Amino acid sequence: MAKKTNGASNSRKGLLGHGGRVAVVAGLRTPFARQATSFGDVSALDLGRMAVKELIERAEIAPKEIDTVVFGQVLPSLSAPNIAREIVLGTGIPAAVEAYSVSRACATSLQAIASAAESILAGTARVAIAGGADSTSDIPMTVSKPLAKALLTLSKAKTVRDRIAALNGLGLGDLLPVPPALTEPSTGLTMGESAEKMAQENGINRKDQDDFAHRSHLLAAKAWAEGKLDDEVLRAYVPPDFGVVARDNNVREESDRASYDKLRPAFDKKFGTITAGNSSPLTDGAAAVLLMNEEKAKALGKKPLGYLRSWAFTGLDPREQMLMGPSYAAPIALDRAGLKLGDVDLIDMHEAFAAQVLSNVQAFSSRKFAAEKLGRQEPLGEIDMDKFNVLGGSIAMGHPFAATGARMVTQALRELHRRGGQLALVTLCAAGGLGAAAVLEVQ
Repeated sequence: MAKKTNGASNSRKGLLGHGGRVAVVAGLRTPFARQATSFGDVSALDLGRMAVKELIERAEIAPKEIDTVVFGQVLPSLSAPNIAREIVLGTGIPAAVEAYSVSRACATSLQAIASAAESILAGTARVAIAGGADSTSDIPMTVSKPLAKALLTLSKAKTVRDRIAALNGLGLGDLLPVPPALTEPSTGLTMGESAEKMAQENGINRKDQDDFAHRSHLLAAKAWAEGKLDDEVLRAYVPPDFGVVARDNNVREESDRASYDKLRPAFDKKFGTITAGNSSPLTDGAAAVLLMNEEKAKALGKKPLGYLRSWAFTGLDPREQMLMGPSYAAPIALDRAGLKLGDVDLIDMHEAFAAQVLSNVQAFSSRKFAAEKLGRQEPLGEIDMDKFNVLGGSIAMGHPFAATGARMVTQALRELHRRGGQLALVTLCAAGGLGAAAVLEVQ
């Protein structure tokens, strides 16, 4: 495929018209593992350290060259609330290197990349590491408010009578652990229920969802079989016996289309179409990228995977269709890059649910959506499925919330090189009615 020159003069100006460009020099991730399997006893922090430490080694970058670390985590850790700083202190990066953590639900590591890139563009950093990690196996549990209040009073009690009084009034229900909230505060719906609502309102049927999920697994299995993911996924040695985890363990090596039909709806038991088969699974994993300004990369003799051309983050009312973020963010990212949808060689969209993906694919080409929701005269355009999620996506590979964006950036850039392409659009939906998108270029 011949490389395109659409907007080449704009790309030389750098992101949003600023001088210089932000280079993605390298990217790496752990294998992604289903909840409570290979990484069941590994924390998000340890997964993040694993990815960052090996990224530094493979990129052959001296830790002293790193100016900042921006890392994210969606499921909060009670023992390491600032995961970015703990990664600095646990990977050989000098303690003087500053770090901070970010969270934007499923778009967290794309936010980390954007935040690090902004520091590079501002001239406050030249080299940065950005990424994210999550462990759905290590879910933080808290106590009920009555028990928390009693324990606080108990800690201050000075006599036996005071201690007994502090515990008076507690019921058995107050002693049960409290898991993280599963529903959106603004809607009262779980993510799956929101996807079910979208499927019904957009006419996305069960067959099309299962077809898409089957496609995701087939393409991911093919990518692994052809060795396309080998260099961007590390071999993890898991304590205590240090067994090796080398591949994503959710990918169905021989996906059988008929098996999807047998699964029962997960949320709307009677009329629903969302199942475990056409949804992304709860997953553990981490991913990170190494960013530099263009001049620094040249000075260090590094050949970048590619460059960040633009990005955009958007919000929408989650009480409408919460997971439509890509349809709001992608047009802005493309506008900022001076591009049309047809200019890009690859489109990679996060697969939270097949219904969510198909709803956004539908919206991209909808004049009604463009006019009513975006205030645009023309739709973004019809998606060429030969360019779309060509190595599969989160339904097959898994979705460690904070790691997915960084996985997609590395994966898209490497695939551009394989195809001789120049431009890629990466886009994600996120809880709370958020959207994220980035345009990547190789040249």
